[in-house]
Amino acid sequence: MEVSGIYRQLGALLSIVPDLRSVDETMQIPTTTIDWLAKASALVEAMPGVSLDSMHLQAAIDNLIQFKGRAPYPTQIRMVLSRVLARAELLSPASTRGAFVTAGDSFDALAAVSKILSSATSSILIVDPYMDDRVLSDFAVLAAEKIQLSFLTDEATVKPSFAPALKRWNDQYGTQRPAQARLAASKTLHDRLIFIDSGQAWILTQSLKDFAARSPATIQQADAELSQLKFDSYSSIWTASVPVTM
Repeated sequence: MEVSGIYRQLGALLSIVPDLRSVDETMQIPTTTIDWLAKASALVEAMPGVSLDSMHLQAAIDNLIQFKGRAPYPTQIRMVLSRVLARAELLSPASTRGAFVTAGDSFDALAAVSKILSSATSSILIVDPYMDDRVLSDFAVLAAEKIQLSFLTDEATVKPSFAPALKRWNDQYGTQRPAQARLAASKTLHDRLIFIDSGQAWILTQSLKDFAARSPATIQQADAELSQLKFDSYSSIWTASVPVTM
């Protein structure tokens, strides 16, 4: 496996870390946690130059299972995996770096999204069912001037702060930073996405309003075929949606 593949898969795995201290009704580590640990261990084993980390990880996993989630083994496991992830990122092509954002790293979250938004030359469409004012104040400002900004959110879960923020944005920027938004029917949005120039799609594991705030998050670039499928699907939803009134 290529290092960039290990980086993407390990980052995605670390975005869904189970409670490593949890035990089931028989006081054993749950099967779902065992499966997660097995995948993490396999990725570390496939990573070149981390044989010592691999040994430390396996020892921590064995102890975690034997002592049923007791400290300090959950922390040891996370530390090893974070260290291997950092090495994988350093060895990956520049274009794939920054796809994984650890919990609480607000600056890294901004940097990762900024890299995507700044690549747009004509348009950006952000899809997020839980959109609030932060999508404008923290993220939309990262796009260049004259880029058409579009926001698609859920009529039932959009936050009350979004529409007033959109109005203030348009009052301030007008045609310099044109922005529009639509409300999709409840529960029709199943992804959090950023589309660049009506083509390339980026998949986010969390809403932008609290991206990486409480748990690790990933931003993964979709391949060309998936990007087109996603764009066609959400373009149809956009057309069927209702404009946000300001």
